[in-house]
Amino acid sequence: MKIALFPGSFDPFTNGHADIVQRGLQLFDRIIISIGHNSKKKRYLPIEKMIGHVRDTYATNDRIEVITYDELTAELAIRYKANYLLRGLRNTTDFEYENSIAQVNRHLNPNLETVFLITSPQYAHINSSIIREVHRYGGDVNEFLPYTI
Repeated sequence: MKIALFPGSFDPFTNGHADIVQRGLQLFDRIIISIGHNSKKKRYLPIEKMIGHVRDTYATNDRIEVITYDELTAELAIRYKANYLLRGLRNTTDFEYENSIAQVNRHLNPNLETVFLITSPQYAHINSSIIREVHRYGGDVNEFLPYTI
Protein backbone atom coordinates (compact mmCIF):
# COMPACT_ATOMS: atom_id res chain seq x y z
CA MET A 1 0.00 0.00 0.00
CA LYS A 2 1.34 3.43 -0.97
CA ILE A 3 0.82 5.79 1.97
CA ALA A 4 1.76 9.47 1.71
CA LEU A 5 1.93 12.13 4.36
CA PHE A 6 0.89 15.61 3.24
CA PRO A 7 2.49 17.68 6.01
CA GLY A 8 2.10 21.38 6.59
CA SER A 9 0.91 24.05 8.97
CA PHE A 10 -2.16 24.61 6.75
CA ASP A 11 -2.99 27.95 8.30
CA PRO A 12 -5.35 27.91 6.45
CA PHE A 13 -5.82 24.83 4.26
CA THR A 14 -6.57 26.29 0.81
CA ASN A 15 -8.03 25.20 -2.51
CA GLY A 16 -4.41 24.84 -3.66
CA HIS A 17 -3.79 22.29 -0.91
CA ALA A 18 -7.05 20.51 -1.77
CA ASP A 19 -5.93 20.33 -5.41
CA ILE A 20 -2.68 18.60 -4.39
CA VAL A 21 -4.63 16.11 -2.25
CA GLN A 22 -7.08 15.28 -5.06
CA ARG A 23 -4.29 14.80 -7.57
CA GLY A 24 -2.26 12.85 -5.04
CA LEU A 25 -5.08 10.32 -4.75
CA GLN A 26 -4.21 9.26 -8.31
CA LEU A 27 -0.74 8.27 -7.07
CA PHE A 28 -1.30 7.00 -3.55
CA ASP A 29 -3.66 4.54 -1.88
CA ARG A 30 -3.93 6.69 1.24
CA ILE A 31 -3.04 10.28 2.11
CA ILE A 32 -2.58 11.48 5.67
CA ILE A 33 -3.01 15.24 5.87
CA SER A 34 -0.66 16.04 8.74
CA ILE A 35 -1.23 19.41 10.36
CA GLY A 36 1.96 20.25 12.18
CA HIS A 37 3.05 22.69 14.79
CA ASN A 38 5.71 24.85 13.15
CA SER A 39 8.08 26.24 15.78
CA LYS A 40 8.83 29.23 13.49
CA LYS A 41 5.20 30.25 13.03
CA LYS A 42 2.49 31.52 15.34
CA ARG A 43 -0.86 30.14 14.14
CA TYR A 44 -3.55 32.52 12.96
CA LEU A 45 -6.43 30.02 13.01
CA PRO A 46 -6.66 27.62 15.97
CA ILE A 47 -5.34 24.19 15.00
CA GLU A 48 -8.46 22.48 16.40
CA LYS A 49 -10.64 24.57 14.09
CA MET A 50 -8.46 23.76 11.07
CA ILE A 51 -8.57 20.03 11.86
CA GLY A 52 -12.36 20.23 11.95
CA HIS A 53 -12.57 22.08 8.62
CA VAL A 54 -10.24 19.66 6.86
CA ARG A 55 -11.88 16.58 8.37
CA ASP A 56 -15.30 17.86 7.30
CA THR A 57 -13.96 18.51 3.79
CA TYR A 58 -12.88 14.87 3.43
CA ALA A 59 -15.46 13.18 5.67
CA THR A 60 -16.75 10.99 2.84
CA ASN A 61 -13.33 9.86 1.61
CA ASP A 62 -11.94 6.91 3.58
CA ARG A 63 -8.59 7.17 1.76
CA ILE A 64 -7.84 10.46 3.52
CA GLU A 65 -7.01 10.85 7.20
CA VAL A 66 -6.39 14.13 9.02
CA ILE A 67 -4.05 14.26 12.01
CA THR A 68 -1.98 16.75 13.99
CA TYR A 69 1.59 16.22 14.99
CA ASP A 70 4.41 17.80 16.93
CA GLU A 71 7.49 15.80 15.97
CA LEU A 72 9.87 15.38 13.07
CA THR A 73 8.01 14.59 9.88
CA ALA A 74 10.49 11.82 9.07
CA GLU A 75 9.65 10.10 12.37
CA LEU A 76 5.92 10.60 11.87
CA ALA A 77 6.25 8.81 8.52
CA ILE A 78 7.80 5.80 10.25
CA ARG A 79 4.98 5.72 12.80
CA TYR A 80 2.31 5.78 10.07
CA LYS A 81 4.22 3.43 7.72
CA ALA A 82 4.30 6.16 5.07
CA ASN A 83 7.11 5.96 2.52
CA TYR A 84 6.14 9.15 0.72
CA LEU A 85 5.79 12.83 1.48
CA LEU A 86 3.46 14.72 -0.81
CA ARG A 87 4.30 18.39 -1.40
CA GLY A 88 2.98 21.07 -3.72
CA LEU A 89 5.16 23.58 -5.54
CA ARG A 90 3.88 26.94 -6.78
CA ASN A 91 7.17 28.40 -7.98
CA THR A 92 10.96 28.14 -7.87
CA THR A 93 11.08 29.73 -4.41
CA ASP A 94 8.95 26.86 -3.10
CA PHE A 95 11.27 24.38 -4.80
CA GLU A 96 14.41 25.80 -3.14
CA TYR A 97 12.79 25.60 0.30
CA GLU A 98 11.15 22.19 -0.22
CA ASN A 99 14.27 20.64 -1.76
CA SER A 100 16.29 21.39 1.38
CA ILE A 101 13.61 19.88 3.60
CA ALA A 102 13.35 16.80 1.36
CA GLN A 103 17.09 16.21 1.60
CA VAL A 104 17.04 16.37 5.42
CA ASN A 105 13.99 14.11 5.63
CA ARG A 106 15.68 11.57 3.35
CA HIS A 107 18.77 11.67 5.58
CA LEU A 108 16.65 11.10 8.70
CA ASN A 109 14.53 8.39 7.05
CA PRO A 110 16.22 6.74 4.02
CA ASN A 111 12.93 5.03 3.07
CA LEU A 112 11.11 8.35 2.67
CA GLU A 113 10.63 9.70 -0.85
CA THR A 114 9.33 13.22 -1.38
CA VAL A 115 6.97 13.61 -4.33
CA PHE A 116 6.43 17.13 -5.66
CA LEU A 117 3.33 18.10 -7.61
CA ILE A 118 3.27 21.41 -9.44
CA THR A 119 0.26 23.44 -8.33
CA SER A 120 -2.48 23.70 -10.96
CA PRO A 121 -2.32 27.14 -12.63
CA GLN A 122 -5.68 28.32 -11.29
CA TYR A 123 -4.37 27.88 -7.71
CA ALA A 124 -0.74 29.02 -8.12
CA HIS A 125 -1.50 32.51 -6.75
CA ILE A 126 -3.09 31.22 -3.54
CA ASN A 127 -0.81 31.65 -0.56
CA SER A 128 -1.84 30.98 3.05
CA SER A 129 0.00 34.09 4.27
CA ILE A 130 -1.94 36.33 1.90
CA ILE A 131 -5.23 34.59 2.78
CA ARG A 132 -4.57 35.21 6.48
CA GLU A 133 -3.84 38.88 5.86
CA VAL A 134 -7.00 39.40 3.79
CA HIS A 135 -9.08 37.60 6.45
CA ARG A 136 -7.45 39.54 9.30
CA TYR A 137 -8.66 42.81 7.74
CA GLY A 138 -12.19 41.59 7.06
CA GLY A 139 -11.89 40.48 3.45
CA ASP A 140 -13.87 37.51 2.14
CA VAL A 141 -11.49 34.58 1.58
CA ASN A 142 -14.03 31.79 1.14
CA GLU A 143 -13.47 31.50 -2.63
CA PHE A 144 -9.89 30.39 -1.85
CA LEU A 145 -10.91 27.68 0.64
CA PRO A 146 -12.71 24.32 0.30
CA TYR A 147 -14.83 25.22 3.38
CA THR A 148 -16.31 28.40 4.85
CA ILE A 149 -14.73 30.39 7.68
